[in-house]
Formats: sequence, C-alpha cells, structure tokens
Amino acid sequence: MTDQLRADVRDHYARAALTVLDGPGCCGGDASGADASGDAIFGPGLYPPGELGPLPAGAVAASLGCGNPTAVADLQPGQTVLDLGSGGGIDVLLAARRVAPGGMAYGLDMTDEMLTLARRNAAEAGVDNARFVKGEIEAIPLPGASVDVVISNCVINLSTEKSLVFAEIARVLRPGGRLGVSDVVADDDLSPADRAERGDFAGCIAGALSFGEYAAGLAEAGLAEIRVTPTHAVGDGLYGAIVAAVKPTAGPGASPREAAAAAGAGLRAARALPPAAGMVLGEAAAGGDRCCGSGSCGG
Repeated sequence: MTDQLRADVRDHYARAALTVLDGPGCCGGDASGADASGDAIFGPGLYPPGELGPLPAGAVAASLGCGNPTAVADLQPGQTVLDLGSGGGIDVLLAARRVAPGGMAYGLDMTDEMLTLARRNAAEAGVDNARFVKGEIEAIPLPGASVDVVISNCVINLSTEKSLVFAEIARVLRPGGRLGVSDVVADDDLSPADRAERGDFAGCIAGALSFGEYAAGLAEAGLAEIRVTPTHAVGDGLYGAIVAAVKPTAGPGASPREAAAAAGAGLRAARALPPAAGMVLGEAAAGGDRCCGSGSCGG
C-alpha cells in the first residue's frame, strides 16, 4: 500500500473509532447498513441479533464489515484464530467465545484508536482469551504456522499489496489451517478503473479484487480448496462474498485451472443474485462522515 493510501485508510478508521469512543452519536444503533429494501449490505445488520445481544454496544456500533466470517469459519474449542483488520473487535469477541476453553483469538489492526476501542470492548465483555496487537496485514507480527484459522471482515480489499497479504496468511497458518473471510469482490468484467469509479479505497470499493484475481492470488500463495461464494450485492457489479481456502498439509496449492474453476463458480452465482436496492456500498462510502458506519467498511 502506498504511504498516502495507508495514511488515508488509517485516518478514516481512526475517525470511525473516535466516533464510538467519544459517544454513541448516530452509531448508536441506527446505522444498520441496509439498502432501500431493508436488506443489510454492511455493518451489524449482517449478524443474527442473538449473536449481538451479549456484546458491548461499542463493538456493535463499530462493526463496519460486509459479512459475518465467524458464522462460516467452523471455529472449535482450543483453536487459535486471527482476525485481520479487527477494528472494534466484534469478530474477535465472537471468535473468542467459540474457541474457548483453551483457545485464543487475536485481532490485528494498524489503527491505535481501533485497538483502544477493541481492548475496551473486550474488557467490558469479560473476554479474557482475546488479544489485540498492532501491525499491518502485509507483515503479520505472529510466528509462522501458529494459527488454525484466519478470518477477516471486508479488510483485505483495503490493501494494495494483496499478494503480500496472501503470502502472510499462508505463512502463519498451520498445515491444514483454514482461511474464512468476508470481503467485497468485483465482477470479472469490471476493470480497476471501473471499480475506482464506483468508490474509493477506504470505502472498500476501489481495491476490491475480481473473482478471478482473488482465486488466483490465493492459489499463488500456496492455498487450496478455494471457494469464493457471493452472499449479496453491494453495488453495480460488486458483491459481498465469503472467501475460503485451506493450507495443504502436504503438496502444492490449487492449480491455475482449479483456481479458475472456483472463480467461475463464484462469478456465475454472483450474477444470479438480485441487485442491491437504493443505497449501495460505494454510495454510502461517498457520503463522507455522516456516521461511523455509513462512510466506512471493514473490521
């Protein structure tokens, strides 16, 4: 990521965290991230209410993601899980409960304000098996082969060095470890210029990979069993998706043909989804700082 883009993203999410730290404001429950039909496209509306009930209000208010990665990560007691770009900590807190007893959930974020908010939320929730560390997803400050599951919520698209992110994911995963992330993925027909026209980097649009690019990048990093499963449209040719992969216990990652097949299956499913109605993610991000949830995504 260029220095300027990194600074822009950091400042954007620092402001989002400070909005919650300083008081509820419009992030106290009205920023549902729903489109005109009432369907959630980002934020806390993508989580079942029963999951959110036990969490601190600050964790829910700072939820800016495009999915619910813990719902599909198949977390088990005793595992170590890492959340890339953990924001206010909602997915770390959910993961920590699922891997207890004996497991640990790490949250990685580059923003001091988000780390402060996440640690406050963990203390308020009484979760003692969550740790929040400062760092960048392109250089994860954890040892190799130390993590069972990597999750992330609409954050990988914020990096302009995604090959480094994928390589770091493969490095920290144990053999047989799994990746399960929510992210924004673009139709393969959208060029980088098309994506930039629909929104900026901080709004999770300009940096979105296509289905083909995502699957190929994971395969090049040595990951296998790749799936890119769209869940809902977030804009014109842009989709929320669950991206899954496995680090092989032995042998190579997915072949180019296998990666292309995974991308093609995801793209066909995406094109069959109903379009987003009314407000879409790019338009929400373009709305500036109306609210911590309406001008942001990720974490």
